[in-house]
Amino acid sequence: MTRALELESHDTATTQTAAARTDEGVDTVFSFRELARLDEALTMSSRETGLRFTLYVGELGTPTRARAEELHAFSGGNTSEAVLIAISPGQRVVEVVTGAAAARRLPDRACALAVLSMTTAFAGGDLVGGVVNGLRQLSDQAGRPSALRHH
Repeated sequence: MTRALELESHDTATTQTAAARTDEGVDTVFSFRELARLDEALTMSSRETGLRFTLYVGELGTPTRARAEELHAFSGGNTSEAVLIAISPGQRVVEVVTGAAAARRLPDRACALAVLSMTTAFAGGDLVGGVVNGLRQLSDQAGRPSALRHH
């Protein structure tokens, strides 16, 4: 059975440092160390790019893309600058949904390359490492927000 987990990037300097969990038994899916690693990767990607990265791991149902877009739309905040990585291990599906502003910085090709990298790691049994590497690739592609770039 696939359990659902939603991690939303957040600033670890705030009082809201716990990941948002949608399933009480999520600790049996990821260890504390793995959750911390995912949280750090999401936080760093968001800080470096100015985009809001979120992660959903769990059953997406069918059609998977429509469910991923629904999750993105209801993720709260400014969805234009949001990026959702939705992974359904049981369905062997990864969906990347970008808001309008995020899509200008993350073209489909860059997202597809990140997904390829993730699925390669997943095939080797490394879910967390695949997500971390995918986030790193997406962050590198998106770059820093124009307001923070040094000329």
